[in-house]
Amino acid sequence: MNISIITAVHNGAATIGDCIESVRRQEHPAEHIIIDGCSNDGTLAVLEHYRHCLARVVSEPDQGMYDAMNKGIALASGDVVGILNADDLFAGARVLTEVARVFADEKVESCYGDLVYVRGEGRGKGQDRPVEGSDPFNLHLPVVRYWRSGSYDRRKFYRGWMPPHPTFFVRKRVYEMFGVFDTRLGSAADYELMLRFLLRHGISSVHIPEVMVRMRTGGRSNASLYNRLEAHRMDREAWRLNGLTPFPWTILLKPLSKLPQYVLKL
Repeated sequence: MNISIITAVHNGAATIGDCIESVRRQEHPAEHIIIDGCSNDGTLAVLEHYRHCLARVVSEPDQGMYDAMNKGIALASGDVVGILNADDLFAGARVLTEVARVFADEKVESCYGDLVYVRGEGRGKGQDRPVEGSDPFNLHLPVVRYWRSGSYDRRKFYRGWMPPHPTFFVRKRVYEMFGVFDTRLGSAADYELMLRFLLRHGISSVHIPEVMVRMRTGGRSNASLYNRLEAHRMDREAWRLNGLTPFPWTILLKPLSKLPQYVLKL
């Protein structure tokens, strides 16, 4: 099973090394493609340090994170594609082993798992290269939220549910059939893509009931009231673009459904 991991980065020197380490320490190997948006903070030096274990590094202007992800998907040669943000890292060495196991069944078209949010600002200036052999999965970072995504039922979208996108793996052929990220949707582009794949086109999916990704806190869509309202508007647009009609409460339930994440414990 050939797996491609796409990472988009722009000025991520403090965390991109952690991300790369968590991919290269996987038991099951992966093609790791980095799409850089012309970083000027030392990111390119870190990428050069890891050049030997990266399949492709592209550094050029882009139109944002999802445009960069689309470039990476186009370059991917794997049967299965996953997206790992530059601030995030896999939760352990067997994540891709489990992904490969699930996709051994040809009928499976996608999978997803659980995710934890961790508090951590990265290594900072002058500490942008991880020490070889030291805690590659950042297990020391404190968990502040636990996103237990639950078993798959496409009807749960109407109750505000969605899988954690950083844990979402999809067969490359699904992208080829149904398209890539719609960059018009801003921070809701991942939500729209999953609505399109899972609800509109009904691709199959399997839940892996374990933490797959450790994600640093500080998402853009939750950074301010304005951003939250804009995300709410884009969530509605995601349904409209797919010819789908949510219940009146669906979009409201989407952020509210995340509240239990703050009280769930590992």
